[in-house]
Amino acid sequence: MPVLQRKDAVATRECRSFDTGTCPHPRSEPEVYPQPERTVSVLAVSPFEDDHMFLGNIFSHSNWHIHGVRCWRDALGHLSEHRTAVVVCERDLPDSDWKRVLADLGSMPDAPLLIVTSRWADDYLWAEVLNLGGYDVLMKPFDQTEVVRVVGLAWLNWKNNRDRVRRNAAPKLAAAVGM
Repeated sequence: MPVLQRKDAVATRECRSFDTGTCPHPRSEPEVYPQPERTVSVLAVSPFEDDHMFLGNIFSHSNWHIHGVRCWRDALGHLSEHRTAVVVCERDLPDSDWKRVLADLGSMPDAPLLIVTSRWADDYLWAEVLNLGGYDVLMKPFDQTEVVRVVGLAWLNWKNNRDRVRRNAAPKLAAAVGM
């Protein structure tokens, strides 16, 4: 599976040396994040144009297609016409909120995973999103590395769930046809 590599990422690790004790040094391997082989659609639902621009810029040189809409009504229109793996949604929308978005997504076939964004992301919001079935929370202002990591892992989770459902359905379909 191809991966998105951050060439500017420098991580450190601890090593033990008998002579010098513990010393941090740069890790030679770049950080890697899952990336689709084909174009994958991510829907950004936010009344803030800056969010759409930032997310679009992050993924502009990859196989991700970010489609931005300002309200949930427009998002529903997009979702009815385009298969979407991940929805990145502002906590509060002009015509809805993340809980309504999550409920609506849950009723869709091949439902996209929801990532909630907020300037006021705290432990309470994070716990609530996860407990109700959302995928994760991204705090604003966005951190590029965290956005790429969370969206990439959400897509991978969505893809694995979809593949598992298809694998489980194949024997049942074969048995039904054979009867």
